[in-house]
Amino acid sequence: MNPTTVKEFFQLLPSRLDSDAAEDLDAVYQFDLSGAQGGQYILTICERTCHVVEGMHAAPHVVLSMTGEDCMKVLRGQLSGTAVAMSGRLKISGDIGLAMRLKGLFPTVG
Repeated sequence: MNPTTVKEFFQLLPSRLDSDAAEDLDAVYQFDLSGAQGGQYILTICERTCHVVEGMHAAPHVVLSMTGEDCMKVLRGQLSGTAVAMSGRLKISGDIGLAMRLKGLFPTVG
């Protein structure tokens, strides 16, 4: 499957989780996406599994805010998360360390 929308990408993520990389992780990621591909997604990683639901979490460990288009490019590997953050197009609040681990959790995405 080649996802064409942010929603399709998030639906695909649970099957792409590297359970070894997620071994000791218990975290809630909030994606707050704006623009044409916008939406809110809660990504929960616990006990080596990943769950995704739409919406806003009351107390996520980390919040990543960017446009849906930038999110797609980062997920596809066309754009580095670091580059987007440095340019100010990605805002991270909460546990930055968790944000840094994200790519390693889903090595086959992109």
